[in-house]
Amino acid sequence: MKDSSIFELSNGLQCAFQQNRSTVAHIAVAIKAGSRDELAHQQGLAHFIEHTLFKGTSKRKAYHILSRLDDVGGELNAYTTKEETIIHASFLKGDVRRALDLVADVVANSIFPIKELEKEKDVIKDEIYSYKDSPSERIFDDFEDLVFQGDPLGRNILGTPESVDGLNRDDILEFIGRTYSVDRIKVAVTGAFGLERTKRMVEEYFGPWKPAKTTWQNTFKGAFKPEKIVEPVAQFQDHYMVGWRIPGIFDEKRHALVLLNNVLGGPAMNSRLGLNIREKHGIAYNIESYMNLYTDIGMLGVYLGCDSTQTKRATALVAKEIERFQNKPLGTLQLSKAKNQFLGQMALGEENGLNSAIGAARSLLHFGKVNTFQHVIGKIRDITSEEIMAVANEFLTPDKSYELLYKKP
Repeated sequence: MKDSSIFELSNGLQCAFQQNRSTVAHIAVAIKAGSRDELAHQQGLAHFIEHTLFKGTSKRKAYHILSRLDDVGGELNAYTTKEETIIHASFLKGDVRRALDLVADVVANSIFPIKELEKEKDVIKDEIYSYKDSPSERIFDDFEDLVFQGDPLGRNILGTPESVDGLNRDDILEFIGRTYSVDRIKVAVTGAFGLERTKRMVEEYFGPWKPAKTTWQNTFKGAFKPEKIVEPVAQFQDHYMVGWRIPGIFDEKRHALVLLNNVLGGPAMNSRLGLNIREKHGIAYNIESYMNLYTDIGMLGVYLGCDSTQTKRATALVAKEIERFQNKPLGTLQLSKAKNQFLGQMALGEENGLNSAIGAARSLLHFGKVNTFQHVIGKIRDITSEEIMAVANEFLTPDKSYELLYKKP
C-alpha cells in the first residue's frame, strides 16, 4: 500500500490519508459491522442497512443523496461483507468538500424512513431471487455456510426473503447502536491534497459525529464437522467446491497460505488449476481457488464447473494438485516466480485509487495501521518453500476438507 498519514479527529475517529497526483480523489468509510454481527432474527440486516443508508438523512431526501455526486460525474456506493460495511465515493478532486459532506451525512445522519424501508425490501428480495437463479454464484455462499455451520459467519449476507420481510426500523437502530462505535469506524481519503488541509476538511464534516459507545464483540463458535454434501440442482453442468478452514487475518501463517492459493488457482491464467485441468485436460472452463480471511478464522476453497460426465475426473485432478503442495516443495525458480507474480498483481491493484482508499480504511480498522507496499514485499519475500509445504500439510488434508456438489439430476 502507499504511504499513509494517520490522524485522529476530535471525536476519536481514526483517519488515514494517502496523497497522490490524480485529478480523481476517493473517500472510504470502513465500519466493523457485518452479517456475523446480526442477532438470530436479524439475518440480512447489515446488507439492508447498507441499502437504506441512502434513503434519506435529516437534511437530504433520497433523490438529493443519489444526485449530489452524480451531478458532477462522481460516484457514491457501498457494500457489505461478513464483518464490514464499506461506504465509498469517487469524485474530481475539486469536489472534495461536496463528497465529504455527503458521505458524512449518509453515515452519521440517515433516518431510515419507514416507507422507504418497505420499498427496499422488495428490491432486496429480487436480488435474492436473482442470486438463487445462478448456481455458480449461489454455491459460494452455500459452501461457506457448510464450512462455518453453526455460526452467523456462515449465513448468506443477503438473508432470506422471510428474514428480510421481518426487519424493521427498530432492528436498524439497535444494530447501529451496538456496532457503530468510534473504535469500529475508520475513514480514509486519497487525493491530491495536502495533509493539513485534509485534516481540517475531514474534521469539519466527520468531527461533529458522535458514534455510540459499545463493547460488542463476536467470536467464532461453529463446530468442526467436515463433510461432503451432494444436492440435485437443475442446470446444464455440475458445480463443485472443496475447501478447508484456515487461520484468520492475524495469524502469520496466512502469508504462506496466500502465496499457496495464488499458485494453486489465483487470478493468473497460468495457475496450476488453470494449466493442469483447463488447459491440459480441456475440462472446467471456470476453475479457481480463493481465500476468505476473517478476524478469528478463514477458509481456502476451490470452485469448478464442468460437464457432469467430467466431474469425477475433475475433482480427482484438484485433489492431485493439493497433494503436490504437500509432497513436493516449490523449487527456487518456482518460488521466485510465484512471489514476483503475486507482488505484481498487488502493485497493479494499488494503481486503482478507490482500492487503495478502501484498503487503507480496512487495514486501519483491523490492524490499527496501514502497511506500506515495501512492508508487504518484505513479508512475501520471506516466505519459504518449507512454510508453504507445512501449511498445506497442516490445513489442507482430506480429513479436514468440506465438499459441496450441485449435481445435475
